[in-house]
Amino acid sequence: MESYFQTKGRIFDIQRYSIHDGDGIRTIVFLKGCVLRCRWCCNPESQEYGIQTMMVQGQPKIIGKDITVAEVMEVVEKDRPYYYRSGGGMTLSGGESLCQPEFARDLLRASKESGINTALESMGCADYTVIESILPYLDQYLLDIKHMNPAKHKEFTGKSNELMLENAAKIASSGQTRLSIRIPVIPTFNDTEAEIEAIAVFARKLGAVERIHLLPYHRLGQDKYEGLGREYLMKDILPPGQEQMHKLLQVAESVSGLHCQIGG
Repeated sequence: MESYFQTKGRIFDIQRYSIHDGDGIRTIVFLKGCVLRCRWCCNPESQEYGIQTMMVQGQPKIIGKDITVAEVMEVVEKDRPYYYRSGGGMTLSGGESLCQPEFARDLLRASKESGINTALESMGCADYTVIESILPYLDQYLLDIKHMNPAKHKEFTGKSNELMLENAAKIASSGQTRLSIRIPVIPTFNDTEAEIEAIAVFARKLGAVERIHLLPYHRLGQDKYEGLGREYLMKDILPPGQEQMHKLLQVAESVSGLHCQIGG
């Protein structure tokens, strides 16, 4: 077995049979650790790299597990027939997978070299040399772009967006991977037509984007904050309605000229 199969990383979940976060049926590996603190994050247990205890339905649950690439691939390999039939594969998510660069790279390499399609769901918030190291093993980059305004981005996520936007341009110009832009649509943050239009214009200028996904805000992770002893800052915010989402979809399509969809 190749030495990189022994690379260790820290995950908090592996989800099989997913039809989101990439094409076809996928196995999603959730890595622990994130550089952002988005107010609406539905996986707050992903933010800290450290292993935590979270109360789930009144019972303590350990969140976080150290695991090798080989051990992850044992799980991923179980569903190879589903990947083959559906065009699916393995997706890395988080958190921000780039916070564990060697582990992310070696997971993608193991999957790619065994003939399993690879995808990465990421904000691109890392030095570009990290991203460069994974691109040879990546079939699809699902890149989150949350806002074009650096100040508002920092207010709601804890960090400005300049590095992420710079990396988006570099990923697009590399020509090494398929690129999709994902926009979490968050009321009070980026749910106006002007804000979505600004991101769609940016996506169009990148020149290598396949599609734009608008991901409506939801509150499914709210109980996790209570389980971690944290306050959920978005508790008074309602998810966007269907009519609003379709208006934003029309804006994104008309401005970008790209295939756009709600969800996925």
